[in-house]
Amino acid sequence: MTSESTKTVKTRFCIISDTHTAELWPSDDKSHAYRDPLPSADVLLHAGDITIAGYIHEYESMVDMISKADAELKIVIAGNHDVTLDEPYYEKTGKRKFHRNIGEDIEVVRELWTGEKAKKAGIVYLEEGVKTFTLSNGAQFTVYASPYQPEFCNFAFPYRRDEDRFNQHAQNPIPDHPEIDILLTHGPPAGILDQTSRGEQVGCEHLLRAVRRCRPRLHCFGHIHEGWGAQRNNWVEGRSESLPVDRQQVLHNRCAYVDISQSGKSDLPEDKPLTFGEETLFVNAAIMDVNYKPVNAPWIVDLDLPNP
Repeated sequence: MTSESTKTVKTRFCIISDTHTAELWPSDDKSHAYRDPLPSADVLLHAGDITIAGYIHEYESMVDMISKADAELKIVIAGNHDVTLDEPYYEKTGKRKFHRNIGEDIEVVRELWTGEKAKKAGIVYLEEGVKTFTLSNGAQFTVYASPYQPEFCNFAFPYRRDEDRFNQHAQNPIPDHPEIDILLTHGPPAGILDQTSRGEQVGCEHLLRAVRRCRPRLHCFGHIHEGWGAQRNNWVEGRSESLPVDRQQVLHNRCAYVDISQSGKSDLPEDKPLTFGEETLFVNAAIMDVNYKPVNAPWIVDLDLPNP
């Protein structure tokens, strides 16, 4: 299933995370990259923290924004702020903590993301697990998704930091290479785009072990707003490199862009074609900064996917 032995097709991904109900800035506001409209792509990925506190009106706003995006497929997962999408947590803790025991209707929330209206807009809401997609361009790819992250301030989708949620004995382990093309998790792996404003690296060690074993083409996440950026890891050579970002170009294009397809610019190291099984591109796509201002840019990634 490697790009060397299988026919592939270049496919574009628009990646966002941690929107926290922030609407797009007006199209004529050239001081912000996160402005109307979102960049066109074959697939839109949202890595969670859709809302601030899981209110229905927040989801309605974000469903509307995502529905309008120019993408054939829009894959969405929840994050720790999307408390009404974690039903066991919400009934036990979230309703009291966030909504003063009045509560939001969980069925209404789920219908917004999984009902006919969402489906017609190309929205697919993923729980933890594996799903394969086929696009109209012939691309076929498999995603492992998980909204869970190490426990954080008693928010949703938590697990203990010493719990291994992603490897051999887990309920929904991440499969070995070459089964997964794209990892979509809310939280980052340890040591990769996970550093807070206090200098702490707070990613998950177990997730990092799973990513090393899985070796996907692309791993998208958010959660740590300060970690926005992209990093390319070579598992064979044991090295990594952060991708440079030209802020003026990002503002002009409404996104940060990297081309790791076969047509990537060979004179730029970050744009060299990615070798599946040897390399992974990591993207922290948090739109909010540490002060919850929507100042970070979406990411656009071009990569080759199997075209069986």
